[in-house]
Amino acid sequence: MTKQFILIDHDGGVDDYLATMLLMTMEHVEILGVIVTPADCYAKPAVSATRKILDLMGGSHIPVAESMVRGINPFPYLYRRDSFVVDHLPILNERDTISTPLVAEPGEDFMVQVLRQASEPVTLMVTGPLTNVAFALDKAPEIEAKIAKIVWMGGALNVPGNVEQNWEPGQDGSAEWNAYWDPLAVARVWQSGIEIIMCSLDITNTVPVTSAFVQKIGRQRKYPISDLAGQCYALVIPQDYYAWDVLATAYLGNPDAYKLREWETEIITSGVSQGNTKVVSGGRKIYGMDEVDKSWFYSYLLEQWRR
Repeated sequence: MTKQFILIDHDGGVDDYLATMLLMTMEHVEILGVIVTPADCYAKPAVSATRKILDLMGGSHIPVAESMVRGINPFPYLYRRDSFVVDHLPILNERDTISTPLVAEPGEDFMVQVLRQASEPVTLMVTGPLTNVAFALDKAPEIEAKIAKIVWMGGALNVPGNVEQNWEPGQDGSAEWNAYWDPLAVARVWQSGIEIIMCSLDITNTVPVTSAFVQKIGRQRKYPISDLAGQCYALVIPQDYYAWDVLATAYLGNPDAYKLREWETEIITSGVSQGNTKVVSGGRKIYGMDEVDKSWFYSYLLEQWRR
């Protein structure tokens, strides 16, 4: 079976680790590397937790790179501190050493390197901001031809954003955080000809992480990966939490479970709506995940993490 080349770029939120864990269970993909962007996390613990997860799941051959890019609008520190908690979960600290390699190159340079060296086009699975992709396109425009597509958890098309005004006074609430962190990067990627498949808040709002679902994971805790997934979700269950990055990543497991819809869009890069992925006639065409078989989705997670 020919495997699909994947480079994952995540930003260290709880759901980013879970998305990485889900991707690791897919036998039809070959993960060329993991880039950690310091957006919804603090970089050092997020890199450490990522490497420990790869160790746990038999992925110690997969290189990890720490990105040095910085966004325009930082995530709240209360979001970012979860990276310290995950890095200290007992199940990730049963070993004295970490085997998964941390490459010397910054993540943004590592992306260029991986794409240049890949023998086949690579799918970019981005569950954080698009800053590394924008950097790579600016530094090495020729690598655009090596990107098969970008699957991105980001944006809000026809629903309100999640940049709440109590966190970011002066904003109008239309932006989603991964876009808001660096709107200029999103706009740069929109200038490319790369196929973009968005997993926006429009669809992630339909897949909440409920107590009932977490309890189902808990009943599988004899399996290490289910145990880790349950511990991660338990950190966030008191708040409204959705399967943002996990839903986006599950698309790679079974695209047929999703319905895509084409939209014409533009990116607002300044002012009170910066980061808004606005639907406009004549704009840049992208595909949005429009519907998902929710019964399949939750069952798929339980089955994939039952190991």
